[in-house]
Amino acid sequence: MAPKTRTLLIVGAAAAVLVAVAGGYLAYRHFGLSATRTRILLDWLRAPQDHPEWAVKALERCDPGAPFSLPTSGLIGYLWDDSFQIGKRHQGLDIFGGTGPGLTPIYAAYPGFLTRLSNWKSSLIVRVPDDPLHPGLQIWTYYTHMADSSGENSYIAPDFPPGTSEVSVQAGQLLGYQGNFSGDPSAPVGVHLHFSIVLDDGQGKYRNELDIANTLDPSPYFGLPLNGSQNRDVVPVCQKTRSSTKWF
Repeated sequence: MAPKTRTLLIVGAAAAVLVAVAGGYLAYRHFGLSATRTRILLDWLRAPQDHPEWAVKALERCDPGAPFSLPTSGLIGYLWDDSFQIGKRHQGLDIFGGTGPGLTPIYAAYPGFLTRLSNWKSSLIVRVPDDPLHPGLQIWTYYTHMADSSGENSYIAPDFPPGTSEVSVQAGQLLGYQGNFSGDPSAPVGVHLHFSIVLDDGQGKYRNELDIANTLDPSPYFGLPLNGSQNRDVVPVCQKTRSSTKWF
């Protein structure tokens, strides 16, 4: 083999190794922390009574300077900006009560005006006219999975039937209960609340919540480390009452 050819092969092999190492790092960066959170979540769902230190409590306000109170009780299993697959970033919080469907209450995290579209089986959205952290801007708080796996039995409070529009709600008002409806009866999710903070489109409507670019990092609103790309190893709980708990 000619020296030049051998050199090219060595350089090519080294480049391939570097690409593999970089790819492995990026795969970990995208999926490793979510996988760790999944292991913690599975332990919680098997025996929530064994890990009370992992749970937040509904209506707690973890930081006196943070405007939102926690909307439900349980383990904050997945954070905003967690990654489950390349190109898919989690746009909210998933809080798992550790109970069966229809048992763990959900409350309004902040006052506003509630809407439930006529075809929404498990979802509510609350318009907040004045963002408490960015005065003058309008935001929306979104709550979902409040139905059984089939979507036939809604766990939304009867005060908010389908077609509800712009009903005033207060912070701490009961909205419903955690469920496991995913939108597809053949693929139920674990019993939890998905909560997100959605941007206004500038025309008085909410943007598409499925795109993380249309949502806000909830960390400053709750005074908790809820950004999945920044919080590498801490289970989010109110530290004023509990010591720091590591994911791993």
